[in-house]
Amino acid sequence: MSRTPAPSPQRIALVAFPGVRAFDISVITEVWDSDRTLRGVPPFELRRTATDPDTPLPLRGGLTLTPDRPLTWLDDLTPTDLVVVPGIEDPDADIPPRVLDALRRAHTAGIPVASLCAGAFVLARAGLLDGRRAVTHWHLARTLATRHPAVRVEPDALFVEDTGIWTSAGTAAGIDLCLHLVRTAHGAEAAATVARSMVTAPFRTGTQAQFIEHPTPRADRDADALAAVRAHALAHLAEPHTVTSLAAHAGMSPRSFARHFQATTGTTPLHWLITQRVAAAQKLLERTDHPLPEVARRAGFGSEVTMRQHFAAHLATSPRDYRNAFRQAPEDRG
Repeated sequence: MSRTPAPSPQRIALVAFPGVRAFDISVITEVWDSDRTLRGVPPFELRRTATDPDTPLPLRGGLTLTPDRPLTWLDDLTPTDLVVVPGIEDPDADIPPRVLDALRRAHTAGIPVASLCAGAFVLARAGLLDGRRAVTHWHLARTLATRHPAVRVEPDALFVEDTGIWTSAGTAAGIDLCLHLVRTAHGAEAAATVARSMVTAPFRTGTQAQFIEHPTPRADRDADALAAVRAHALAHLAEPHTVTSLAAHAGMSPRSFARHFQATTGTTPLHWLITQRVAAAQKLLERTDHPLPEVARRAGFGSEVTMRQHFAAHLATSPRDYRNAFRQAPEDRG
């Protein structure tokens, strides 16, 4: 029996130029330049593009990046591919005009464009963020809003998307965005596999507001109690949970529990719970043959109708369409 030819790898263009951050380059490389096909992750083709591919770029810390493609490689990409701009060390630094032109052409061609951390300043300078929602490191949010008033800066989000343009908050939020881009293109299981190999969470809930203020010792104790509650809820997703029942498990009043939960995670208990249930349903749809009502029950939605409503709100698709797009082939499920 003939086998269906494997699909072409998704191509990812890392746009490099003087002043890009070594950490962000490492994140992009770890997510898309490690072969995890034996673990069920689709293959990727990551290329490091620059105006002059023959000239190594110095990075902070004594490191060097060697490009392997010219910027014109972006012109060969399709809307199923991806362009990623690392963060930059200095938001005021000059950006090569050819870089800005290449980013504009890519977006015009319908190719998703993403930036990490202060890379949002690069997209803003290219005019790609005008009239769009965007985020950067919380310390730079006001600067971005001041220098580019046409940008709708959201200072608290970990990452946001607006009509094909993705931006992320600082440092670790770049990991969140890269994993989310894998999840969007290839499904929750692929993103979870990448995350496990990186020893990080597949996704985080909340906003970067939770990182701005330093916790007090009492807040640390509350965070420990809340972590135990979250672990309990995840282990019993199929059971009904309310703020009152979760608060009782933490030994707090519902009002105090809700307040501390939001301060610790940046989101409400019920929103966090729904996010976890959507993620659990994604995995069940990808890896099992359970009918949709059973998937809804195991994920804790109670009914297929409720699950469908939350999929529409969180993923802009239906459970059935999600399964059709990301369901693993029988030989891949073992």
